[in-house]
Amino acid sequence: METSSPDRSPRAYPVPDGRPPWPDGDTIPQPPRPEPPPVSRQQYAYGGLVVALVVAAIVIGVLR
Repeated sequence: METSSPDRSPRAYPVPDGRPPWPDGDTIPQPPRPEPPPVSRQQYAYGGLVVALVVAAIVIGVLR
């Protein structure tokens, strides 16, 4: 058995009559995430506006 030094935490050991440890690489099960809401027309409009502004800025920058 390895002795622990003051700067290192002692190793973890299973507790008698306790739950078994989670296998390596597994995560604790979580409930499924709800479906995200669909994209609205307003979000599409804002996205189009942002794209138009970015394209206009690039075109103005190239033409200067």
